[in-house]
Amino acid sequence: MASMTRRMFLGGAAAAMVPFIGFQTSKAIAQQPAPPDRPVLLTNLRLFDGVSGTVQEGVNILVEGNRISALPGAGEVIENAQMIDCGGRLAMPGLIDVHWHSMFCGLTEMAAMTADIGYVYLVAAREAERTLLRGFTSVRDAGGPSFALKRAIDEGIVVGPRIFPSGAMISQTSGHGDFRMRYEVPRQTGGPLSYAEKMGAAMIADGADEVLRRVREQLMLGASQVKLMAGGGVTSHYDPLDTTQYTEAELRAGVQAAEDWGTYVMVHVYTSKGIQRAVKAGVQSIEHGQLADETAAKLMADEGVWWSLQPFLADEDANLKADPNSKEKQREVAEGTVRAYQMAIDMKIKTAWGTDILFTPQNLSTQGRQLAKLTRFYDPLSLLKMATAQNGELLAMAGQRSPYKGKLGVIEPGGLADILIADGDPTQNLDFISDPDKNLKLIMKDGRIYKDQL
Repeated sequence: MASMTRRMFLGGAAAAMVPFIGFQTSKAIAQQPAPPDRPVLLTNLRLFDGVSGTVQEGVNILVEGNRISALPGAGEVIENAQMIDCGGRLAMPGLIDVHWHSMFCGLTEMAAMTADIGYVYLVAAREAERTLLRGFTSVRDAGGPSFALKRAIDEGIVVGPRIFPSGAMISQTSGHGDFRMRYEVPRQTGGPLSYAEKMGAAMIADGADEVLRRVREQLMLGASQVKLMAGGGVTSHYDPLDTTQYTEAELRAGVQAAEDWGTYVMVHVYTSKGIQRAVKAGVQSIEHGQLADETAAKLMADEGVWWSLQPFLADEDANLKADPNSKEKQREVAEGTVRAYQMAIDMKIKTAWGTDILFTPQNLSTQGRQLAKLTRFYDPLSLLKMATAQNGELLAMAGQRSPYKGKLGVIEPGGLADILIADGDPTQNLDFISDPDKNLKLIMKDGRIYKDQL
């Protein structure tokens, strides 16, 4: 009996250890692929380099470490290189989404505001990997506590895109980043922070001095750029869409703090009045702006300000709006989106692209489609350039605050090795980006291969 009991105990202990043994070596812990031990040569491809606006043939891509080291001719011999035959497919830079919410894209609003912060991070980590596997190798996070997620990705703990974090969205009282409930108002001076502030989603700041403090805090935490709320929103319960938020002096204080750190301010705003006030205060990136008139658009063009537009067209890809008032605001913004893209084209405004998928997890799979459908405004190659090299220029405005040293959105010598190999022809359309599972055959970020179906 003693012998049998011992065998049963050992057998049971071994069985109990199986999940832990598997967990130690599972994809959940060791997701980061190892870097190649020698140079990688991508051959037999058609190249869109992000810059030229054409598709080239007769050229290969040589990757050494995390950089593109050369674009040798198709017949050129490279010693000691690992050869990857791309089968005549398209090679292009990794896609960039410059208005992304890493922490909140995979959650409903109710979950984001009530769940344990640990749960929020776990969902965000899962969605980060899915974002990368849709071909998005870099994102500019437009507000949220993404610093820890970024660090985990950079250290190889989890898989995801490069993140340019903004940190907490900075808002005036009653502004678009004031997520307090009615019963939490008023707050005494120096009173406790709201839940959204405690988790790092937003910070309320009134007056130039308080804006300075909050901006400097986000820079201290590692923000590559800072986001201020300069107008009302579509989903807002308490700040109407037409409101103008922050005085010019308050905006200027935030801009000054960011400039002192060598970076810039982006603002959430829709209306012409809000846009003009922000630009006059020195803001360099207008997020949304779909209700701009020609005066505001011309000011952006004259001052060289970026217009970061999203395809808000009130279609099947729109962020879910149950409230009738929000739906009406959504319709107004959709009409403005069409006018905005046309003005951006006519006035040659520096235009960036992002999705702003927020609190609508069922829309995450449409990230690529939300780029592809904009061929109603742009030819496919110009649009692809916007989502690669052009967006990379906007990311580079972070200067020394950029967490990644090297050029993004391009395939050229010295550029960071973020490369996609795809079944598709961008001279015809970008529909192939809408189905990344099927059409993206290889995904490389930082010289490491995260997907290979070649």
